Amino acid sequence: MRRFRRFAFALAALAALPLLAAAPAARPADRPLRAGFLVVDGVYNTELAAPYDVLHHAGRHVKPGIEVFTVSPDGRAVTTFEGLKLQPHHSFRSAPPIDVLVVPSAKGSMDADLRNASLVAWVRRTGGKARYLLSLCDGAFVLAKAGLLDGVAATTFPDDYERFSRAFPKVDLRVNVSFVQDGKVLTSQGGARSYAVALHLVQQLYGLEVAKKVAHGLLVPWPPEPGARPPFVVEDPLPAPHRRPAD
Repeated sequence: MRRFRRFAFALAALAALPLLAAAPAARPADRPLRAGFLVVDGVYNTELAAPYDVLHHAGRHVKPGIEVFTVSPDGRAVTTFEGLKLQPHHSFRSAPPIDVLVVPSAKGSMDADLRNASLVAWVRRTGGKARYLLSLCDGAFVLAKAGLLDGVAATTFPDDYERFSRAFPKVDLRVNVSFVQDGKVLTSQGGARSYAVALHLVQQLYGLEVAKKVAHGLLVPWPPEPGARPPFVVEDPLPAPHRRPAD
């Protein structure tokens, strides 16, 4: 717990931080950004649907926008934790190159999925080449297992801070924050706060006005009203698409 207490002095200040406004990030001019969502059996609905909605709706307001799609290990249908049946768009083999790798939380994110060597290897390869990495809730465990969070400021589901810290001591764990960005890596507590981190990424990519239009369509306040938003950390507000070399 000493690891957690060293951040406590900063939490009050973090709650009052203004949303950092960055210029829109560099992106391909001749094609959409490709956002690939990893889906496995037991994936949680909210951590999948919230960022999927946000990134998909961004394409209604900008061109060429963002192409969003789901990827499962073998391309076969998966069942979410809540019982929805999903037919992924791609398998690991058929997926196109991914610019934004999104790893939602799943039932096995803290155990069974971490023992799946082919899944972890795919995340390592794909995440190493991606412009951005985005995890929701315990999806951070998968990124950490792949070695993509070593030395990176990150967060995860609040109930799992201690377990995460023990398992991945090389990660700079941040607690009691809605989301963290460190270079190209964005991590979120998950749940309803999955909207906030996705809107923040849209704002980085396309600017505040586009993010506000997306939020308006989803009836999500953006930017958050002063004093009403949960605390967050933007460790590095500028995009760093080449922070980590490709494998």
